[in-house]
Amino acid sequence: MSIDIPSAEGRAFDAISLGEVMLRLDPGAGRIRTARSFAASEGGGEYNVARGLRKAFGLRTAIVTSLADNEVGRLVEDLICQGGVDTRFVSWRDYDGIGRSVRNGLNFTERGFGVRGAVGVSDRGHTAVSALAPGDIDWDDVFGNHGARWFHTGGIFAGLSESTADVALEAVRAAKRHGAVTSYDLNYRPSLWKAVGGQEKAQEVNRAIAPYIDVMIGNEEDFTASLGFEVAGVGDNLDHLEVDAFAAMLASVSETYPNFGVVATTMRTVTSATVNDWGAIAWSAETGVLQSSHRPGLEIFDRVGGGDSFASGLIFGLLDARSLREALELGAAHGALAMTTPGDTSMATRREVEALAGGGGARVQR
Repeated sequence: MSIDIPSAEGRAFDAISLGEVMLRLDPGAGRIRTARSFAASEGGGEYNVARGLRKAFGLRTAIVTSLADNEVGRLVEDLICQGGVDTRFVSWRDYDGIGRSVRNGLNFTERGFGVRGAVGVSDRGHTAVSALAPGDIDWDDVFGNHGARWFHTGGIFAGLSESTADVALEAVRAAKRHGAVTSYDLNYRPSLWKAVGGQEKAQEVNRAIAPYIDVMIGNEEDFTASLGFEVAGVGDNLDHLEVDAFAAMLASVSETYPNFGVVATTMRTVTSATVNDWGAIAWSAETGVLQSSHRPGLEIFDRVGGGDSFASGLIFGLLDARSLREALELGAAHGALAMTTPGDTSMATRREVEALAGGGGARVQR
């Protein structure tokens, strides 16, 4: 692969993520609209990657984010600390007492079952992190004085506001300047981009960021909506037509962005909320398109965060000097395991991930 992985020497962190961390409120087996109690946890697309790298794989990670300084923000901080992710780069914003200027994001999520799909209701307007603007974070301090081998962010953070798009661009430029590998999950969400210019704005922002990215993550919809590449004959399936169509798209992607060392995506067929066919593919110029082990009929407990756990498994494999095929299998296995437990974040161990990636099953472990 054409990615030069820096050594850990002289760098405080293996990976740093930039993104929003919300308080997730989960009604368990019930529904949001009828719940009388909720389980609280933390989550956020870019953060979940840093947490997975720390808790599942034991790497040193940190999160760059912003929180309103009130009891909810301090609860989110406490949850981040329990996840082992360093909080030194959290910027705290003064709270005005009612959240008129800045507040903390909430994410109500019900898991779905059978024919009833999962439902997410985000309450994230005017959050502290969406107010971040260029110059607020001293990136030369983050990457120069502290240092990281890898930097990860994505389209969810970039789509929070017009200013966060500029912060994301500022961050990836700084990461490259200081020699970190960069990854980006396109993660296109129409609801996020609607208020800041829609799909046209998403493409403008992501096309500006893409030249600074080494590992680009996203499915065919993401590449179409966020970067404007068309994928012909794709039907959200894992058959050879899908893989061939994705491979054909990558020819134009790699020509436009020769800096992409790896492109990767999860691929799933949704049979029901609790049964999915699951797999992943990855590409590099040296290997061409690779396909992970296919897991048909994978039983899902909570699908939220499966893609983020795929990303953290893939990144771990690359940081650990594994081949792209091995890294892909680690990512697919980690994503599968993460969806067997509640919450956005992974409860898997490195041993479990490596066992499943190596062909292990669900036999009782004694």
